[in-house]
Amino acid sequence: MPDTMLLIEMLVMLLVIGAFAGVLAGLLGVGGGIVLVPAFFYAFQTLGYGGPQLMQICLATSLATIIVTSVRSVLSHNKKGAVEWSILRTWAPGIAVGAVIGVLVAASLRSSTLQGVFGVLGIIVGLYLGFGRAHWRLGPQMPTGITRAVMSPVLGFLSVLMGIGGGSFGVPIMSLYGVPIHRAVATAAGFGVTIALPSVIGFLFLEIAPENRPPLTFGAVNLVAFVTVIAMTLITAPLGVRLAHATDPKPLKRIFAVFITLVALNMLRKSLGW
Repeated sequence: MPDTMLLIEMLVMLLVIGAFAGVLAGLLGVGGGIVLVPAFFYAFQTLGYGGPQLMQICLATSLATIIVTSVRSVLSHNKKGAVEWSILRTWAPGIAVGAVIGVLVAASLRSSTLQGVFGVLGIIVGLYLGFGRAHWRLGPQMPTGITRAVMSPVLGFLSVLMGIGGGSFGVPIMSLYGVPIHRAVATAAGFGVTIALPSVIGFLFLEIAPENRPPLTFGAVNLVAFVTVIAMTLITAPLGVRLAHATDPKPLKRIFAVFITLVALNMLRKSLGW
């Protein structure tokens, strides 16, 4: 039986994490994974869990929450006709293949290595959020053929290694190829489902040593964190949406870019043992 006090401490931490992630998602339209993975890592580490597979638990649990939030987001955006189904259908197979490869690679890496990967990619995401411009373009339309065949698996692969959905990489890619931002956000939610569903199935079969996993962890997915974060994001995301309509989100996005960059730098520092 799990220790009751440990479960209570864990629950309190996760309630705060879920509330914060929900507000950010509603306020800035960012995916929760880029916040959840480092938050899970520090929470579980504070509770005394470590070992070489802690990051796998954080990635898998974050991706499990993304299944729920992305499905909800796609359905909501689809009602407004914002999802580019032609892009989603043609990119989804490659993204799913990349996600499966990502699980296989993540399962074989030590937690410190995955921290380093998260740190490097997180810095890239933070810099794009802070300095990216809406008028930047790589081409007039989404790539097809060999370019799509290369880019789609890479998108799925890198997303799994960070424990994130389709927004952090999918939205910039679509924006750089001329897809309007609201349609890019809507379609990227579909990318999130394609990334998270096969990867979570894979992570459920990953064996974690009992002494290194938090209570109620199945495979690499922690059920307590999954349920708590989903419940809190459903409650607090509407608050973030209201704040977004009442304030100018541009300076807030720059602040968030700095925050993500600092978190990523810290993860990179820890991975290097500094």
